[in-house]
Formats: sequence, C-alpha cells, structure tokens
Amino acid sequence: MAQEEAQKSADVVAVATTDKEVTVPAPVPEKEVIAPVASEEKAVPEKEEKETSKAEKSVPVKEEETVVTEKVIAPSPEELEKKALEEFKELVREALNKRQFTPLAPPVKEEKTEEKKSAEETKGEEKTEEKKEEEKPEEAVKVEEKSSDDVAPEETKPEEKSEVAAPVETKSEEKEVVPATVTTTEKASGAEEDGTKTVEAIEESIVSVTPPESSAAPVVVETERAVAPEPEPVEPEEVSIYGVPLLQDERSDTILLKFLRARDFKVKEALTMLKNTVQWRKENKIDELVEAEAGEEASEFEKMVFAHGVDKEGHVVIYSSYGEFQNKELFSDKEKLNKFLNWRIQLQEKCVRALDFSCPDAKSSFVFVSDFRNAPGLGKRALWQFIKRAVKQFEDNYPEFATRELFINVPWWYIPYYKTFGSIITSPRTRSKMVLAGPSKSADTIFKYIAPEQVPVKYGGLSNEIGGDSVTEAIVKPAAQYTIELPASEACALSWELRVLGADVTYGAQFEPTTEGSYDVIVSKNRKIGLTDEPVITGSFKVGEPGKIVITIDNQTSKKKKVLYRFKTQPRSDL
Repeated sequence: MAQEEAQKSADVVAVATTDKEVTVPAPVPEKEVIAPVASEEKAVPEKEEKETSKAEKSVPVKEEETVVTEKVIAPSPEELEKKALEEFKELVREALNKRQFTPLAPPVKEEKTEEKKSAEETKGEEKTEEKKEEEKPEEAVKVEEKSSDDVAPEETKPEEKSEVAAPVETKSEEKEVVPATVTTTEKASGAEEDGTKTVEAIEESIVSVTPPESSAAPVVVETERAVAPEPEPVEPEEVSIYGVPLLQDERSDTILLKFLRARDFKVKEALTMLKNTVQWRKENKIDELVEAEAGEEASEFEKMVFAHGVDKEGHVVIYSSYGEFQNKELFSDKEKLNKFLNWRIQLQEKCVRALDFSCPDAKSSFVFVSDFRNAPGLGKRALWQFIKRAVKQFEDNYPEFATRELFINVPWWYIPYYKTFGSIITSPRTRSKMVLAGPSKSADTIFKYIAPEQVPVKYGGLSNEIGGDSVTEAIVKPAAQYTIELPASEACALSWELRVLGADVTYGAQFEPTTEGSYDVIVSKNRKIGLTDEPVITGSFKVGEPGKIVITIDNQTSKKKKVLYRFKTQPRSDL
C-alpha cells in the first residue's frame, strides 16, 4: 500500500512539472499548508539549489568579517587608562564618603558589649523567675503534707481549697488549661493519698503562668533598637598622601595613576593598596616624621644614601651605597637599623614631596643607583632580611616612584644568583626597570642614562666645582694618542677638568699661541696616571695672548679608554 501511494504522489508531481497550464489540484494547497518550507526547496533544480546554497554560505561570511573588524578596533591604552582612572576615582570618593580609610573600631566594640550586657540581664531575670517558680511548689507541698497528717477541722478545708483554687484563677486566662484545674481540685478534695498528683497539678498551674511573664522579651528588642541606629557622617573624610589631598587637587590624579599601574589597572586591588598605604602612614606618623629633626647619625647616614643631580630625562637620581652596611658602629643591633630605616623614610618622603605632580607627563619619579661595592655577603642573613623588608615597604607604600634602577659594581656571585632567583624575588614589572653592571662596566652603564657632569666623582663622573659647559666624551684607542684642544681667543683665565676611565695612561698639557714668534708653554709635564691616583685631573692657565691649550693622552695598553672633560674661561682679574 505504501508503494502505491508513493507512485500516485510521484505521478501527481510529474503532471505538475510537465503541464504548465494545468491548474494546481486541490491536494497541493494541503501540502503547502502542512509541509515546511524545505519541501518546496526539494522541487527546485540542482543548479538553483547550488546557487542558493552559495548565496546562503556567502551571507554568514560577511557577518563574520564584520565581527572581526569590530574586534580589531580596540580602545587605545590612553582611553583604557582614563576609564580605569575614572572608575578608581569613583571608588575612592565612595570610600571617603563612608570614611573607610579610618574605620571606627572602638564604637563597634561598645555596641557589642552593650548588647551582651542586655542579653545577660534578660538571662538573669529569667533565672530569678525560674527560682521563684521552683520555690512556690515546695511551699504548696508542705501545706498539703500538713493537711494529710493532722485531722483538720472543717474550717481549715475551705482554706486548702482556696489555696488550690488560686492557680485556677491564673489558668482561667488560658482556656485550654481550665479542664486540668478542675480535675486537680476534685482529686485534692476527694482523697488524701493522691498528694503527689496534686503536686503535679500545681506545677502545671504554675508553669502556665510563665508565658505572660516571658512577654518581657520585646523590651530587649526595644533596647537594641535604641542602641543600633547611629547618625551617618555628613561630611566626607579628608585624606592626604605625600602632602596632596585626595580628589581635591589635580595632582591626586597623578598619584592615583601610580597605584593603578602598580596593580596592572585592577581598580579594586589598587583601592586596597591605597587604603593600606594610608593606614601605614598613620601608624608610622609619616607626616610628623617629615618635620622631625634629624638625629646625630644623620651625617653618617648621608654617606650611604643621598640625592644628586638628574638623569638625561630630568628625573632626580638617588644613590645608595650598600658597602656602608659593613660599618658595625652604625648597624650593630636592630635599634640602630630601625633608626636608619626611619631616616631613610624621612629622606624618601622629602624627595617625594619635592616632585611635580601637576600633570602625568611631569617627572614624578626617581632613578635609583645602588652601589654593591664591598656589600655584605649572603652569609649575613639578618642584614639582608632587613634590607629586603625595607625594600618591600618602599614598593608597597611608594609605588611606581622608580623609573629605573641601576645596580653597579655588582659582585660576580650576585649576577648568577639574580638570574636564578630574580623571577622569584621581584615582579616582572620591577625586573623590567633593573639594570645590572659589574665593576668594569659600571661607569659606562651610568653614563648611558646620566650625563657625566651630573654624576658624582665617586661613581665615575665629574664634580661641579668649576661648572662650565657640559662634559664631552671621547674614546682613546689602544696603543694610540689622543689630543684635546681648548681654545682661548683673548687674554683670560682658562680652567678644565678631565677624567680617564680605567686610568693607566700618560697625561700632559701645554699652551700653544697663535701669533708667530711666540713660544709654547708647558703647563703640565707628561706623567703616568694610575688607578690609585686622583680620578679627576684639574688644571688652569692664565692666557696672555690668543692661543689654545693642547692636552695629550697616551694609551699604551691593549684596551680602549674613555675620556671625560670640560672647561670654561673667565676674564682675568689681574689685567
């Protein structure tokens, strides 16, 4: 039967396809009503199906392309930074309005103690009521025992009934307990042997009185309601950090950005870090520490840590000498170490407050140069633990104040140690700012970021005694001579500073006049400059006629040398 029906339907389809003029039979609309749209697509030729399938496939491809273009168009880092800053400022504003930077812990404890006192008072009242209830049945039992032993006259019986009837009046307040009282009075009057039953009945009558007495519980609720509500503070909290009030000055945006960068622009984590910093500053009284006078040890501490000059971008440079930690007189115990830490925080705070927070592009960070020459070895664990704790405090409470950290004169054992454990000790963001250099490359590393005229003599630079123009750098090749000419166009006093990194060269200077017939004048005879000699060579000459000072440096070693020099001219006062 199924095959015959299929053949009939096929014949009907064939007639519909061949005879174009024939009208559509009645069953066709039924198929259109019942069958889905896919049934009509089956009758379409294969070519049309291929074309429609291609068209359908091409449509989602275009949609995918549009989605891809939307993903490619992403906000710039500056836009993301601004958005994160606005969210951070809103959270800080809410925290200030709720006074979350200074939590009021003592009032909360007082409320809890008051609640505990009220609860204890209610418990004490309940216990006293229970004791009273326990005493009442005992008195009733004594009265019944006397009535059962002694034959009392008829006048005493109504007194007993009155005593038993007393609880009936109390039970009359509760309708369900009334039948129980009737039975107890009958048993008490009928037989003297059931004295125990009468006691039980009396206990039931007394217990039934307790529910109305327990209605005093709402009084506790009233006391809680009277203590719980507290007036919310109307004025927001005022918090300052590094001498800048939060959200009251444009400079606070620069400070908030530092906390955001320290936490990779995670707003909630940055808010937690800011709260911890404010709390740390209050606990250690940083604002008072800045105005405090330095102690007797300050002069010794200044040899270890000091600020000097700026780098090539204008950042203030702070130098630290770890070799001074070998001084046992200064760092013999924890008390002296803590004094140094307080002094170091005071110096850091003063330097921070001297920065310009007016805009994010201002130089509001430092370059730190840490000198590891003669630094204590790893065997002194207590000292290194103190240094690690101090560094951690500065990272947590002065975030993003280091634009670069230079470690110079690093011993051989520290470099492999850092390569092995550096990823564990420091974060990737901090490691990206660190530069390590051994003793032979320390000066070149410093000069890469700091101009020689800004570097102290102690660290390979030139002093600021004579001032003058900026320092000029030159390279002396191995086994070669190098000459430096300092011109003098008129009578003047000419002075210069010169330094050869690595020394081990020969130095000499003479004056050569430009006029014919004049003689050369030897200013400084040729002499050997070793590592133990003064690192900076200074010279001066009073010029009476136009000419030039010629400085000769002879390098007979197999290594190249770097020369730093500068000069200035002044009018002669004796002419």
